[in-house]
Amino acid sequence: MKTVLLIHGPNLNALGRRDTNHYGTLTLPALVRYASSVAKKLGIRLVSFQSNHEGALIDFMQKRSAKASGIIVNAGALTHYSYALHDAILDAGLPTVEVHLSDISKREAWRRKSAISPACIKSISGKKEKGYEEALEVLARVMRKK
Repeated sequence: MKTVLLIHGPNLNALGRRDTNHYGTLTLPALVRYASSVAKKLGIRLVSFQSNHEGALIDFMQKRSAKASGIIVNAGALTHYSYALHDAILDAGLPTVEVHLSDISKREAWRRKSAISPACIKSISGKKEKGYEEALEVLARVMRKK
């Protein structure tokens, strides 16, 4: 069974009580359960991690990427300025899909730019939890080709 790392950045541990118009009503544990259920149907095992600290996300990716086949990352606000996370994604050498619950293209000007997008094979935003399902389907197709 292929393993995909599911990485969540700052403030995503507050899902369910954050602005539900942008982020939906699911808590992070519920979102992870949903994604894990979808992954299981696709023959994928998810390993989930969340941190409010940029270095912890990078450490997790560096430690776990050697035994993984893909990455899904919702980097939260780090999306918009973390070139260190961008570099860590490239260094992992794995197909990576960027996911955002809200539609970052329709939010504040500073949220419209993604520093990590160029390191990813696809960016998905504005589809709430369905974005994770789409990301898993994309990675499943990519992994089947390898």
